[in-house]
Amino acid sequence: MSRGWIAWVLAVAAIGAGHASYGWPGVALAGTVIVFWLLLDFSRAMRAMRRAATAPKGSVPSAVMLAARLRPGMTMVDVLPLAGSLGEPVSGVAGEHYRWTDAGGSAVVAIFGGARLQSWDLQRPETNEGPDEGPSRTA
Repeated sequence: MSRGWIAWVLAVAAIGAGHASYGWPGVALAGTVIVFWLLLDFSRAMRAMRRAATAPKGSVPSAVMLAARLRPGMTMVDVLPLAGSLGEPVSGVAGEHYRWTDAGGSAVVAIFGGARLQSWDLQRPETNEGPDEGPSRTA
């Protein structure tokens, strides 16, 4: 059962409990609480979109940190505050694929399906250094 269905079941239960406890004034109170909850959720979505709209599209401070904070099942509204910007749609790919790139060239490609995050891939730029060619350390 997804979160959407649970919310609607709780809303119907609140209306039923309001009617059973207080009659029609209880239904009015439950309806008011439900509308208030919907307004809070809408306000959260609009705040996330407003913040994301001010940043350059497809940019993120750290792609590695974004990838570490992503979880399957997140919505785009949940991902936007983590990324801080709208994702750049990936061209030539079917479905909802979005890319965020940081200044170092690392990128996160997030794949959404059914309005939820299905998977993501962290892509790091290739370096010319091999595992033994890093900075030398002498004691």
